[in-house]
Amino acid sequence: MVNVQEWTGLEASALRAALRMSMRAFAEHLGVALRTVAKWEDLGETTQPRPDTQAILDTALARADALALARFERLVFGGSQADGRTADHETWTEDIDRVIVCLSRQNFTFAASLLNRWLSSHSSRTFDPKGLYLYGRSMALLGDLQRDQGVILGPLSARQSYATARGLFVELDIPRRVAQIELSLAVVNEMAGQLDHSARQYEQLATDERLSRRDRARARLWVGTALSKEGNNEHATIVMATATREFEELGEPEDWSVAHQKLALAHRGAGDLTRALHYIDIARQSGTIDSPMQRVRLDTAHGHILLSDPATRNDGLSVLDQAAQVAQRYGLSHQLRSIEGIRKGQRG
Repeated sequence: MVNVQEWTGLEASALRAALRMSMRAFAEHLGVALRTVAKWEDLGETTQPRPDTQAILDTALARADALALARFERLVFGGSQADGRTADHETWTEDIDRVIVCLSRQNFTFAASLLNRWLSSHSSRTFDPKGLYLYGRSMALLGDLQRDQGVILGPLSARQSYATARGLFVELDIPRRVAQIELSLAVVNEMAGQLDHSARQYEQLATDERLSRRDRARARLWVGTALSKEGNNEHATIVMATATREFEELGEPEDWSVAHQKLALAHRGAGDLTRALHYIDIARQSGTIDSPMQRVRLDTAHGHILLSDPATRNDGLSVLDQAAQVAQRYGLSHQLRSIEGIRKGQRG
């Protein structure tokens, strides 16, 4: 039921609780009457919102942040367990929330310890559906951790963790989660240099209704990234500009900032350094999340652009040095390899 096919008052009430809103605030958030929200609370699964309100709830769910989504899924999946597994599930869910925060700050050591606490002591074959779901979420987050550290190939890699998580979500019949994992696998393929394959995956996912509009826009942006890496920079800028407009319409400032960073690199590849510097300046000034990963990505892109002009080459090397120091400090090995690749390209 995580991928809500038909909303009832039960799911609507769960969404309100997951967003941590009062009934009045939730009614204002959706643009519906307070008595409508009160009806959902009172009648639960015995009442169904009207079709137009179903669409409003779909949008509200798609716009919810990761922690709110986790709470919503926990509430929808929740149930009493006579053997004490409910408390176990609650603790596990809290640890998953902590892992999400740790990964946003690149605190990989603590994130890994929280995940291993569950993954190393349990077998997915022993779980009820909710435990299986939590195991799948943990495997997906382990994949995120491995991806951010640059561990993308081999038996203990992001690709393997994502594949395991995908299999579990297929078994649980949660199409949205399956599609999100497929998007993550496409990113891994791009990082591994499989540009044609990843571009095809992105193109398919950019119109995949299993994904939220935001995730579809991300897939479209990454189509542009793959095109740019293949040297098709003019087409890449057109695709990226479309995704950028979608992020603006959706009110997603961080994605909008990332899109400008990628646009800057595509214009650099096309030889238009003036536009490249313009877009990277927008990206550096507009980002709302100050994480080590994002700082390294922005500085790497900025340094790469500066290196492309002999007049600013020394400035570019200095910016790349700063990015490398931060990447080294936080164990961002994929970013370190990217920086070294840029330096070698300049020396070549």
